[in-house]
Amino acid sequence: MFTGIIVELGEIASVEKGTASSRLSVAAGDIVRDAAIGDSIAVNGICLTVTAADKNILFFDVSYETLKSTNLESLKKGDRVNLEPSLTPNSKMGGHFVTGHIEGAGKIRSKTVSGNAVRIEIEAPAGILKYLVEKGSVAVDGISLTVVDVFKDAFSIVIIPHTAKSTTLGFKGAGSTVNLEPDILAKYVAKFVRPDSSTSLLSALKQSGFM
Repeated sequence: MFTGIIVELGEIASVEKGTASSRLSVAAGDIVRDAAIGDSIAVNGICLTVTAADKNILFFDVSYETLKSTNLESLKKGDRVNLEPSLTPNSKMGGHFVTGHIEGAGKIRSKTVSGNAVRIEIEAPAGILKYLVEKGSVAVDGISLTVVDVFKDAFSIVIIPHTAKSTTLGFKGAGSTVNLEPDILAKYVAKFVRPDSSTSLLSALKQSGFM
């Protein structure tokens, strides 16, 4: 479990591609010192397991399923990625609950500067957009952000200078791919209020006289 608050930007040191998986090595700073084999670390929002650590390098094995549904497949040496260690009992609770399980990839449609902020419009699959609401939460490349607008085939967010400086969204432009994870709470709510659900929240409310 993560919060979507990026700790640092790492840099891809190597990508070893196999037929059904890849081995990824990421150069990083302080996050390496505190990492142990078996730890979970979010790389561009994807929950990956540390398989080895050497000085300033973290190693991860990435499955075919993860590769085909995220932007990890397109990474190459020198690319920068967002990094966040998993929550601990004494972690600060910023952002929102992020699982690290990517629902799919989106594509940046436009970036517009407004004052010291940047408005970003992102094209997204219908399966993700159905869980987004204005002022709700979404993780973009693992970054906890607030949804500004939801359109038929896209949504928009606004980032401040600190976010632009310390995450991938600062240098990614139109056409760039980003990993998307809608708020897990929205998914649970959607399941419980489905008309065909045997555990429909609406049915329960009606039976209890609230509707």
